[in-house]
Amino acid sequence: MSGHSKWANIKHKKGREDVKRGKIFTRLIKEITIAARLGGGDESANPRLRSAIATGKAANMPADNIKRAIMKGTGELEGVSYEEATYEGYGPGGVAVIVECLTDNRNRTTPEIRFLFGKYNGNLGENGSVSWMFNRKGYITIEKEDIDEEALFEIAVDNGGEDVLDEGETWGVYTAIENFEKVREALENAGIKMREANLSMIPTTTARVEGKKLKSALKLLDAFEDHDDVQNVWSNIDFDEAELEE
Repeated sequence: MSGHSKWANIKHKKGREDVKRGKIFTRLIKEITIAARLGGGDESANPRLRSAIATGKAANMPADNIKRAIMKGTGELEGVSYEEATYEGYGPGGVAVIVECLTDNRNRTTPEIRFLFGKYNGNLGENGSVSWMFNRKGYITIEKEDIDEEALFEIAVDNGGEDVLDEGETWGVYTAIENFEKVREALENAGIKMREANLSMIPTTTARVEGKKLKSALKLLDAFEDHDDVQNVWSNIDFDEAELEE
């Protein structure tokens, strides 16, 4: 899981700038809209919507924005129709990459994702070409100053969590998919603020990259993060964090 946590921390630092630009709200609005379209506007009966709303609130998204996104999803307000698209491939150094998109035009998105893979010395593959190296799990990050490891571990494990890991700036809580909501709700009821709470693709093996290949691989991942249609980027990249600081 080390590769996942290192990349997650980089994404968080980048995400702080996205908040300033309002970009994170755009992604969350898309996710809330499609969650409501697929599972209905009642968050108590729609786990995906409930998780998206919780993430929106954690990012200080205004309640009116959340409400409008739900209404667009249920058809009560006119809005853009999005579809889900997932792309898999390899980056420099054999890094496996999964790119999850919400797009209103797949014919535009697909060649753009293919172009980015090629631009940074990667290759777009077929569906299933790298996803076998990942497991979908619940993933929750919590600032260390908000709770100590022992107390967090007790809450997580008592509610079906698999593990709590030290991930530098944060604690990372991992759960099976079926226990994700139970763990998230237990933490919420305990008054613990979650920095991130979603279903993530966790690598079972990692690809260690360094030097020029590391720089190219991180540029590739950054390029995907900056793409307007991209919702999530998952990778099995691993690296020496000291090399980044150099």
